Amino acid sequence: MDLPSRIHPKLRSPAPQAHRHALGHSCAVTCLSLQPKEAGLARPLQGQSEKILLRTRNIQPMEPPMEPSGGEQEPGAVRLLDLPWEDVLLPHVLNRVPLCQLLRLQRVSRAFRALVQLHLAGLRRFDAAQVGLQIPRAALARLLRDAEGLQELALAPCHEWLSDEDLVPVLARNPQLRSVALGGCGQLSRRALGALAEGCPRLQRLSLAHCDWVDGLALRGLADRCPALEELDLTACRQLKDEAIVYLAQRRGAGLRSLSLAVNANVGDAAVQELARNCPELQHLDLTGCLRVGSDGVRTLAEYCPALRSLRVRHCHHVAESSLSRLRKRGVDIDVEPPLHQALVLLQDMAGFAPFVNLQV
Repeated sequence: MDLPSRIHPKLRSPAPQAHRHALGHSCAVTCLSLQPKEAGLARPLQGQSEKILLRTRNIQPMEPPMEPSGGEQEPGAVRLLDLPWEDVLLPHVLNRVPLCQLLRLQRVSRAFRALVQLHLAGLRRFDAAQVGLQIPRAALARLLRDAEGLQELALAPCHEWLSDEDLVPVLARNPQLRSVALGGCGQLSRRALGALAEGCPRLQRLSLAHCDWVDGLALRGLADRCPALEELDLTACRQLKDEAIVYLAQRRGAGLRSLSLAVNANVGDAAVQELARNCPELQHLDLTGCLRVGSDGVRTLAEYCPALRSLRVRHCHHVAESSLSRLRKRGVDIDVEPPLHQALVLLQDMAGFAPFVNLQV
């Protein structure tokens, strides 16, 4: 549509207000191009709209001035902001716009800022990777200051600076969290994990990969207070030893479905065997680089874990093929290829003939 042709002749002169009005609506249309759904939206709490609208009237002194979303328009024309916010814009429009574009949209006017803040307050899922690879501390605080209905939280891009003081208030405002990803967040401590375990009893999925601060005491608190825990990533948590894994298996083994203990030379057969005996629903187990794990632990898995679908034992040099064969026959996905002789036998059984292979070196 040719926008200048629709403007009243008196407004075609280079009037600053008309130019800004047209530019603002152009930005709004560009930013609100419909995208695949990327974030859930919960209905805002009672009084949340009024609180955010009042807050947006007080613009920070260091922020650039923004024009009000007003201006002259054609008789009968309907602006985007004239549509019902909570019934139309929030669930059916902003819910389909990527988060990075919403952050640009809120710069258009005070009204758009209030609309975006109301949307952020109702988010169910927040993934910092949707904003960018690096997020300043102040930006994250502004994005999550009104969020009280989050169910999924992923903060991997904040790993360089995220501290207990940044995370604990967010956890306190969102007790219904079900999935939290804190991979690589090395500045956190046992305090943050304690706040998560105590304040989020519905937690089902947790990633603590490459968090060197996770020790046995922290894992015990998590096992005691998270009855719904199903998936746990403890990759490269090198302070954990067999005793901590045994306690986890005994306390939460019945519900565990996925567990990663990769890159931890302290984990051995004792922990794997206890997991096997206490985790009948275990489907995915990653033991990559667990140098102390051997064939005895794998045999116990084959005996006690009928639901097992995938097993990662690469670089587990004490795991023999004889212990893996039973799992292979059940169709378990194993990241270690069988020896050449067994591969040829399997091919012969499947194809019905023995291939001629020259095995001379």
